[in-house]
Amino acid sequence: MSDPRGPSTRAVHAGLPPAVQGAPLVPGPALAAPFHLQGELGDAPYGYTRDGNPTWSAVEAALGALEDAESVLFASGMAALSAVLEPALAAGDVLVAVADGYPGVRGVAADRLAPHGVEVRLVSTDTEATIAACPGATLVWIETPSNPRLDVCDIAAVAAAAHAAGARLVVDNTLATPLGQRPLDLGADAAMLSATKALSGHSDLVLGAVAVRDPEWAGALRRHRSQGGAIAGPFEAWLLHRSLATLELRLARQSANALAVARFLQGRPEIAEVVHPGLEDHPAYVLAATQMRHLGPLVGFSLHGAEAARRFLGALQLVAEATSFGGVHATAERRARWGTDAVPEGFIRFSAGIEDPADLLADVEQALAA
Repeated sequence: MSDPRGPSTRAVHAGLPPAVQGAPLVPGPALAAPFHLQGELGDAPYGYTRDGNPTWSAVEAALGALEDAESVLFASGMAALSAVLEPALAAGDVLVAVADGYPGVRGVAADRLAPHGVEVRLVSTDTEATIAACPGATLVWIETPSNPRLDVCDIAAVAAAAHAAGARLVVDNTLATPLGQRPLDLGADAAMLSATKALSGHSDLVLGAVAVRDPEWAGALRRHRSQGGAIAGPFEAWLLHRSLATLELRLARQSANALAVARFLQGRPEIAEVVHPGLEDHPAYVLAATQMRHLGPLVGFSLHGAEAARRFLGALQLVAEATSFGGVHATAERRARWGTDAVPEGFIRFSAGIEDPADLLADVEQALAA
């Protein structure tokens, strides 16, 4: 049954044990490889951490409470992504995947699925284009908003088309998080998250998770995790659980800061384009406003060429030049340097932190002057 409490309340209290006199309010990590295991295997809930750990159980319960689903924790977003894609697809199957989102899914498709006979159809983050690619599909993978250009597609419409074709729909919900967008409520079969980003929020963890409402699929994901060894360390899992308590506060501030930066940049002569779904001229402005609670920390914008982008990044004082996004510290980078995204040479992916907005805008303004 869905938890009627508000999102911030759930984020603070999810996964914590009942109150016990003298026990810690927040349990520490279970730093163990083996556990006491006398007698038969069914006599204890845990035997060996590769198969299960109480700290995992706590953070999975917390993430599951945010999704109203079963959540399975992995060692990274790529481990979570691979655990969904690889067991689900065999020779003759068809994968419809996002062409302009996180490049990891394209890498797995090209290097580990296509050579074994899986047909891969890459489509842009566009509702109609994705729906048109669904007939004959086995699995449909979308990312909305997309990374880095922040395009948005209609999850409910794509879910209907995927299910009509007999396919499952998976949504990469890393940018929005379950407090910003609930793909499973909109018809998706699974939501994948890189917990490295806003979920943990401090740029110090590498983790991933998958949320599903099918118990058999959740069990299969856990077996895949155990057999492949893509397991999270208990201390990292504990840090993620601790970080979830502030997710709503961080996400609200980051989203507001990102939109403030986007609006500040509109019309500036140094800027060739600004992309953010919260801007009224964004083609998915109405859809984003109805589908999402928070728009996330990212804003994309292009300066006039790579050299202008390098000068801008070099002049930033408060904002760090780094990859990844969703941390409490603002970061920015020139995405074309990776060669994985179809963006202009001067395109900047800017991740707003939780700094005071006036300070963030002042740093951007002085860097533009450079």
